[in-house]
Amino acid sequence: MKCSPKIVHVVAAVIWRDGKYLGVKRPEGKAMAGQYEFPGGKVEPNESVRAALVRELREELDILPTAIAFFREKEHAYDHISVHLHFFHIRAFEGEPSPREGQEMEWLTPAQGADRPFLEADREIVAQLAVSGDDVVQ
Repeated sequence: MKCSPKIVHVVAAVIWRDGKYLGVKRPEGKAMAGQYEFPGGKVEPNESVRAALVRELREELDILPTAIAFFREKEHAYDHISVHLHFFHIRAFEGEPSPREGQEMEWLTPAQGADRPFLEADREIVAQLAVSGDDVVQ
């Protein structure tokens, strides 16, 4: 009998600028390297998802989000981990995004995002953005 992996809570940011969102390519040496994802990461024990989002964006991109809007949640099971994702739209931030963890970054139109190899858990979000663009949340 196979045990299902524990569920890890993860925050993910759809960061907008001029009708484009930021896609981040996972660096070599990380699980699922070469695939795109939305910036973010694991929620620490006793940390709120909002606090985790702010911390992760500071650590990963050296920015401070100033306009945070909850978007949606979803769960996804990979072979090695199950994740409960908390997606947020970021429409304003302080600082200029810079890759602090060796990742590549690209500002993508919603249509371009559909052409990138996003993580399986993010593909539904990418498809939704391709249909609705940045009109998803105003």
